[in-house]
Amino acid sequence: MGLTEDFEAAAARSKQLTKRPSNEELLQMYALFKQASQGDVSGSRPGMMDFKGRAKYDAWAKIKGKDSEDAKQEYVNLVNGLFEKE
Repeated sequence: MGLTEDFEAAAARSKQLTKRPSNEELLQMYALFKQASQGDVSGSRPGMMDFKGRAKYDAWAKIKGKDSEDAKQEYVNLVNGLFEKE
């Protein structure tokens, strides 16, 4: 299987986790997924009252410039690691 197939399989598998990942892990998953599928963060940063949206935006912005292939591999590794912790 290629990296893109592994990435898509990990994205589908992530919905089957029985134990909820930590907020930090969830933000990392979100950021890596967005970077892998859409590239660098775009749009304006959500307002101060949108805590969740702002945290997600900031997590994605932290990895700006990361190659999409690297983001895919890190996402796959992260999801696989979460399954090992269950």
